[in-house]
Order: sequence, then structure tokens, then C-alpha cells
Amino acid sequence: MSKVTILDGGMGRQLEAMGAPFKQPEWSALALMEAPETVTQAHQAFLDAGCDIITTNAYALIPFHIGQERFDKDGADLIELAAQIARTAADEHHQRVIKVAGSLPPAFGSYRPDLFDKNKATDIYAPLIKHQESYIDFWLAETMSSIIEAQTIIEATSKSNKDLWLSFSLKDRLGADEPIQLRSGELLIDAIEMIKGSPVKALLFNCSQPEEMSDAFDIIQQSGLSIPYGAYANNFEKVKSANENLSTLRNDITSNDYLSFAKQWQRQGATIIGGCCGIGPDHIAQLTQLNN
Repeated sequence: MSKVTILDGGMGRQLEAMGAPFKQPEWSALALMEAPETVTQAHQAFLDAGCDIITTNAYALIPFHIGQERFDKDGADLIELAAQIARTAADEHHQRVIKVAGSLPPAFGSYRPDLFDKNKATDIYAPLIKHQESYIDFWLAETMSSIIEAQTIIEATSKSNKDLWLSFSLKDRLGADEPIQLRSGELLIDAIEMIKGSPVKALLFNCSQPEEMSDAFDIIQQSGLSIPYGAYANNFEKVKSANENLSTLRNDITSNDYLSFAKQWQRQGATIIGGCCGIGPDHIAQLTQLNN
């Protein structure tokens, strides 16, 4: 089996677990604003666990989370600070070479493709791209819940000299006989067809339950998509919206359980694996066994 590149885990819930400032609606942005040293510590925890890539803490630096007024006033500085912190943490980790992914989040909140407005999204992504680009190694468009969201990200990064990895969030199914869909209800196979011929360099699935990933990988293999793929699942109970309240974490996915899921993904050809919300350093440390 191929070597796996290991991503970090969920920044927001790691900050919460550390006792950093953390609440809705600011989510992980609150620690950046009030105690940025805790963001460094969270990155360090994942680096110590063995990840190869850390992602900037820019996911919540959008008007949906921090408000339009603060985004207009402080957004550029906060975005650059998130990128600087990640870059410094990566460069000071001398045990191995660490890459930094620039987070490009859903512009109107997780799991909310119904709120999507392309013109407004373009205005939100412009500063996220401008103020991270010089610090990162590639872009990671996260938790994309519709095809139009993904297309907008592809267009927004088209003039960047950095590669783009694209990650979709999958709808929780009631049974295995249901088709694999994005949160929008669009079929995954249609999203994959959109990616073919695009500049996207890797396809991922994130902020979805780990049980959804294997069937999604089957679809990738059947589609003939030729770019690397992988997953970073969450540890949430099934939810309709990730923004209204702090979602309940499951208590049945230990680090060993998550490794078992990851081993199955690796057998299915996944070469990029990490964790999303509720997947912490202990889970990431177990993933290093994939390369033993």
C-alpha cells in the first residue's frame, strides 16, 4: 500500500479541549483574537503527534462567524496572523519537513449550501487568499457542500501560484442503499465529473462521519479520477447544521477505532488522511502506524 500523508486534526475542538477561548459564533477564531499563543500550542500538539501537514486557523475568519464589521475592520490582520502562526510552527518543527495548508472555508458556514451567494463569496475569498498566500504551501478548500461552492473556489484560486486541494462534506445517510451525496443533495459522482480537467490536485472528504468515506472511495475508483484522494472525518453525532450550537461529539470513536477506519481507507487507495472536528492529537498519533 502507498505511503499516507497525514493531516492534522480538528483545530476548534482541540482549542476547546485545551481551555482556549472557544464558543459560537466565533468558533476557532476566538482563540486567534484573544489568545493567539493557544493556536500555536494547538498546532504543536498535532505536530508532536506526527502529522505532515498543518492547516491555518482561518476556517472561521469569515463574516458568518466573526461578523461583517469585524471582518471588514480586522479580517486581513487576523487572516495573516493565522497564516504566520502556522508557518512559524511548521518551520520551527525541525524533526521533519512540514507543509502548511491554507484553509479556504465555506463562505457562509458549514453545511449551508442554501445560503450560498457567488458574488458575496468571491468578496470573502479575496482577502483569505491574499493574506495567506505568501505563507502557505497549497490551498485546502474545506467542507464544500455543493458543486457551485467548489467551482467558485476553483475560480477564486485560479490566479494563485499555489496548488488547490478540494474537500467535500458528505451528507449523512440513513442507510447504505442511499446514494452518496454532498450536503446539497447533489450526487458525489457529479461533483467528481466537475473536477475532471480542473486544476484540483487532490480530492478529499471532510467533516463527515467516518462511516461515509469507504463508499465515497468506491465511487472515486469507479469514476476513473486520477488524482490523489483521502479523508479527514469528524467525530460528531449526525447533525443538520454545524453552526447553530456546539455539535455533540460521539464517544464511540477512540483513536484505535479511527485507525481501523483509516486502514480501510488506505486499502481503498487513500493516500491523504487526517481528522476534522473532534479528532485530536491522540487520533493523529495512531495514524502514523499507517506508514509502518
